Parts: sequence; C-alpha cells; structure tokens
Amino acid sequence: MTAKITAPLCRKLEKAARTAAQSSYSPYSKFRVGAAVLAGSGKIYSGTNVENASYGLCNCAERTAIFTAVAAGERTIQAVAVYTPTKMATAPCGACRQVINEFGPSALVISVCNSAERTATTLDRLLPAAFGPKDLRSPKKR
Repeated sequence: MTAKITAPLCRKLEKAARTAAQSSYSPYSKFRVGAAVLAGSGKIYSGTNVENASYGLCNCAERTAIFTAVAAGERTIQAVAVYTPTKMATAPCGACRQVINEFGPSALVISVCNSAERTATTLDRLLPAAFGPKDLRSPKKR
C-alpha cells in the first residue's frame, strides 16, 4: 500500500518527529532530534537520536526511525520528517541520507525546527547520483 502524502499526513509526520525528540538521549550534545518515517505500508515509525560516551557509536534520529520500521518488516520508505531544535530547518546528515536511499531513493524529506521555517524536498535531490542496491547488481555477461 502506498499512502498519498497529503498536507494532513505531512503534519502528522512532523508532529511525530517533534514528539520523538522528547525521548532523545543526548546528554553530551543536548541536541534533541526526532524523526518520523512513513513506510510503504502507510504506517508511521518514529525515532530519536541516541548518544554514547564513545561518540562514534551514536545513532541519529532518522536512522533510529528507519531501523525501527525495518525491524517491523517494512522495506520501503515514502517520507521522512526530521525535527531539530534550531531556528532554521536542518536536512539529514550524509549517513542518514545514505540509509534513507536504501529504502526510499525518491522519498519526501521534510525538515522542521523551532521556528515556522520548514523545508520539503526529495532524497534524490539531497543525494544525487547516490550509491545504492542497484550498484551492487552484477553486470550482464556478454
């Protein structure tokens, strides 16, 4: 099932992302990020950033939400909403863009923040010429 991404559905995703940020485990950065993904089934999964004293082991909100969806059996992502506690909307980091690409190469990406600013674009615009599953296919034998 593919849900039509309407304005009310976008607002629902944005609200889920803002709510998820409240559960952030960010004792080091104090940067509480939340994300929500609209899976191919039409279900919404949320996630938050989880920090670790060994900084390289931290996980971003977007990846937490996507991994939660995948753990529930989802394999496609239609949209991602990201909330950051900033004055300007912030797009997902490079690692998150790569993970979004795995499940939604043309997914809608919505970024919201503490102001009225909001951006909406697609993953293929944020990560042009992305490396993905298609690049691992063996070339046809001639």
